[in-house]
Amino acid sequence: PKGYSRQMSNAAIGFFDSGLGGLTVRQEVIHLLPNENTIYLADSAHAPYGEKTQAGILERSRINTEWLLGQGCKLIVIACNTATTNAIAVLRDEYAIPFVGIEPAIKPAALNSESKSVGVLATRGTLSSSLFASTSRMYSAGIEVLEQEGTGLVGLIESGQLSHPKTTAHLKALLAPMLQAGIDHLVLGCTHYPLLIPQLREILPEHVQIVDCSPAVALQTRAVLSRNKLLNSGGIPGVHSVFTNGNPEIANDMLERLGHGRDAQSFID
Repeated sequence: PKGYSRQMSNAAIGFFDSGLGGLTVRQEVIHLLPNENTIYLADSAHAPYGEKTQAGILERSRINTEWLLGQGCKLIVIACNTATTNAIAVLRDEYAIPFVGIEPAIKPAALNSESKSVGVLATRGTLSSSLFASTSRMYSAGIEVLEQEGTGLVGLIESGQLSHPKTTAHLKALLAPMLQAGIDHLVLGCTHYPLLIPQLREILPEHVQIVDCSPAVALQTRAVLSRNKLLNSGGIPGVHSVFTNGNPEIANDMLERLGHGRDAQSFID
């Protein structure tokens, strides 16, 4: 594998996503590992990945990986379900840097469901992938798994229409079949979707649990860093950078919403 020499422990953790959704994952990592430096790459100009071919997703994932390697990152979190399910196996073969990926948290939802009915809201690219199919099969025996493609949601979020009535109405229509089927857990199978949790809480009955994989990804990131002896042991709070090839104002609005400074920087790839 190419493009990586063992980094110093104070090098940054790199993140990439098809846009701003992976900021929800980055937030959990920063919370768990406050001394780590981070560099986040929002490939918003090429969102959504869920509508690309597998070859197209792999091409963008390679470009993002090369860019983060150029920044000297020590580990890369693929903060995107679609890129993980379609590209992580190839990237692990091609690059020596450790990768942490994301997959929908079907396991805890299936294990904890009392109604034996679980909803998964995800992109087409995730739902159609072999990794998603095998994970779903592994944990869903005796459970009805209702899959719903979140058509258009990434576009609405990336264009800054997070709280728009149009977004809420669209969400209601997507969730209606799941609610009719009596789901008691909703798995968010795209890192953009946790940004919609306030609207989801208004739409979903109180007993429906929302399952987001971000805390588990943060724990896995810590475990991989520890295994590779790459944890930053310095007691200084981490430094965090966000780069986007989309609209930096929308990125800044999102950062502000998550309680971070408006410091997104533009880049052209």
